[in-house]
Order: sequence, then C-alpha cells, then structure tokens
Amino acid sequence: MTREARLAQRTLIFTADDFGLHERVNEAVERAHLHGVLTAASLMVAAPAARDALARARRLPDLRVGLHLVLADGAAYLPREAIPALVDARGRFGDNMVRDGFRFFFLPHVRKQLALEIRAQFEAFAKTGLPLDHVNTHKHFHLHPTVLALIIEIGRDYGMRAVRLPSESHEPVWLKPWINLVRGRLDRAGIAHNDYVVGIAKTGQMDEAVLLDALARLPDGVGEIYCHPAVVGEGALTQGMRTYRHAAELEALLSPRVAAAIEAAGATRGGFTDVFGRRMHGRGAQAS
Repeated sequence: MTREARLAQRTLIFTADDFGLHERVNEAVERAHLHGVLTAASLMVAAPAARDALARARRLPDLRVGLHLVLADGAAYLPREAIPALVDARGRFGDNMVRDGFRFFFLPHVRKQLALEIRAQFEAFAKTGLPLDHVNTHKHFHLHPTVLALIIEIGRDYGMRAVRLPSESHEPVWLKPWINLVRGRLDRAGIAHNDYVVGIAKTGQMDEAVLLDALARLPDGVGEIYCHPAVVGEGALTQGMRTYRHAAELEALLSPRVAAAIEAAGATRGGFTDVFGRRMHGRGAQAS
C-alpha cells in the first residue's frame, strides 16, 4: 500500500467529555468547535450545566453530540428512591468501581436498578432532540461486561450506532482481554467503534505537546482523541479533577500547530456519524 493510500485511511474524532458538567466546560466546547479542531462532545444528561450545554449544542449544528453515561463518581438521573442500591443519600454514584462492578454482576436487584438508570439517561438524551452520535461512559465503565451488555440492549431502543472503544497503544497487558471483549461484542452487535483512542494515559494533561506527539505517530484507522477542556475559573471542577489542566487542553484544541499537524498527517476529522456514515446506518438496520 502506498503512503498516500495509508494516509487516506487516517481519520480522527476529537471529543470533549463531560459536556454539561459546568458552564466553563460548555464554553470551552463551543470555542474549540468554532475556532479549533473539536468535532464532538459527550453530554452528561444529569450534570448541573446540562441545560446550558444543550442550548449551545442547538446553535452548533456541526458539533456531534453523544451520551456520556455516568454510573460512577457523579450524579444519577433518577431520584434516589428509584435506585437506592446504586447511589448515596445525595443521589450520587460512588467511586469504588471494583466493588460496584461485583455488585452489578452478582446481585440481580442491583442490575435491575442499573438498567433503569441507563435507560433513563438514554431517554433523557432522546428528549433533547439531538441526533445521538455516540455513547461512552464516565471512567470507561462499559469495560464491565454487565454494563456493556445493558448498554447494547438498551441503546438499540434509542438508535445507538457507535460506542467508544477505550483501547490505547500503551494499555496494560492485563487490560487487553477486556478490550478485546468489548471490541468483539460491539462487532457482533453491529455497533461502530473507533480503532484506538488517545487520552487515557494523559487524562487531564492533553496539552499541545501531547497532541503534537500523538499526531506525529498517528497509526492508520479511526482514532478518537478525547480530552477535558474548560475555560479558566476558580477552583477545581470536581475533587477528582484537581490536577487537570483544562485550560491547556482548550489551548491545544485551538492551536494552529495542532491543526497543521492534522493536515500534515493526512487525517480527516468528524464525529462518529461523519466518519462511519452509511456503515452506521447499515449496521443499525441489521441490528434492529
């Protein structure tokens, strides 16, 4: 295969996660899409600034918006009385994903409530009227087989056609079987997915230097580069984000050097809908 043919196969999806978490995030998403390389955003439907995110998305018709399912370390969509086995007194999921993963797998009543919450978040997204570009999960919880199975089952009812595959080049050896499990189940279900991601190892630190390094070593196939941009403001967005360099990530998405590196790599950009196009619609027709 010629170099030109290989370059033609390089496609990038630039995604901002946590859309709706805070107006600082939403402002960064809008700026990075209008003036930078950002092509997609993942919406947290139960987050404090979800309405503001929705208003911005409606005036950005080329921004591809997906569902960022929150099942750990965040607010649930349903009230606590509907899912008491999942959330604390404030209606928030815990951050002990190992413990919760065992509970999802072994306890039927917990799985039932989990299915209710996943469906509620899909339903909330559907009510926005936005086309569903993709689905992913906060902290990649869909690596858990029970969570993944429920997402595939429920997502079909809401037109889900694409899911993030959280596979990065330097992932630990122990994680590879889980990644392969996810890839295989998505393929069998006819759901489109990226070939690789950039953003796990450098979560919260996706500055210009990181993006330029990734673009210089870009493999063939469909890649998703995801990040957590936000404009400058007082305090951390969450306790878990105290070390995140949100403003540097926004600057990277706006960087002319990054835009030039994408062009030099011969990569095309878009959301999942743009990248997979008819493949997504064809797969959806077969899976329905």
